[in-house]
Amino acid sequence: MEITREKVLEALGSIMEPDLKKDIVSANLVEDIQIEGSVIKLKVFVSNPALHARKRMTEALDFNVKKVFGSDITVESEVKGLPSEAKAAHRKILPEVKNIIAISSGKGGVGKSTVTANLAGGLAKAGYRVGIVDADIYGPSMPTMFDVLEDRPTMIDVDGVPKISPVVAYGIKILSIGFFTDQDNAVVWRGPMASKALTQMFTDAEWGKLDYLLIDLPPGTGDIHLSLVQTVPLDGAVIISTPQEVALADARRGVNMFKLESINVPVVGIIENMAWFTPAELPDNKYYIFGRDGAKNLAHGMNVPFLGHIPLVQSVREAGDIGRPAVFQENTPVSNAFEELVRTFVTEVQRIKDKK
Repeated sequence: MEITREKVLEALGSIMEPDLKKDIVSANLVEDIQIEGSVIKLKVFVSNPALHARKRMTEALDFNVKKVFGSDITVESEVKGLPSEAKAAHRKILPEVKNIIAISSGKGGVGKSTVTANLAGGLAKAGYRVGIVDADIYGPSMPTMFDVLEDRPTMIDVDGVPKISPVVAYGIKILSIGFFTDQDNAVVWRGPMASKALTQMFTDAEWGKLDYLLIDLPPGTGDIHLSLVQTVPLDGAVIISTPQEVALADARRGVNMFKLESINVPVVGIIENMAWFTPAELPDNKYYIFGRDGAKNLAHGMNVPFLGHIPLVQSVREAGDIGRPAVFQENTPVSNAFEELVRTFVTEVQRIKDKK
């Protein structure tokens, strides 16, 4: 059989892109076809850049082309993840969300949720449309930090489909597993149960148009993180660490996890939380009780942007406890630090987009 471009496209038309639920030809995922004798060279995009997804597509290309033209044909395939702008156009999940950013930490107790709440608050304060998914299945804290413990998401009808409508606080849309569990009882989840609950907060919710959706991950590098990458088209990840060595070792693992070929999520940068202690009665003093510039030095050493220092100040804890993030205070050292963090964060996210 003569090998023509039209016949190759016909063979490729039977291959479905699993996330987009379309064949790769009609979804415009075939970038290039070259025919050199009995060798067919293909360049194809997939929506999921993970190694296993690209491997499955490579196998499908080889099988379907040889099914039409015979086993003597050689198929050379280059399978790549969609560029960010194309990914946004193809998105089935969260199609109206411009930037989906995971907030992660290698270990617990470094203030990841506090930073997430204040980063979201700072973005909202700057005029951006913001949402938070509290994906910390084992210790959800956003309901407390935004004083919405008694609130519950409602169900709304979207084109005949029931959807979860997030709770809104300070203009920020929030969904947390804490809304669906008893706050006083321990949550015991097996990996698949936790992953399913997390997925539903993306697929079964009506988020609408957002500039930023921040995902507060559980600490560590486990099943939740892998499920998230496989489910949600992340645009980047932020790592939170304190300056001391034990936290930095875990932060290093967190950065390396997102850089894995099978995950391949850009690291927006590292934030150093609890960078120094400043007592209220000595506002000009800085005590580096956990070490100095540890996360900053780690960022520079790993060639990752450093997003900023956040001091350890009593008012940050108090603001979180009463449900009004400290960034909403006016002209305090802490609110100024978070506002500067927001500006750097927005710049780095845009820089990642511009590179793609």
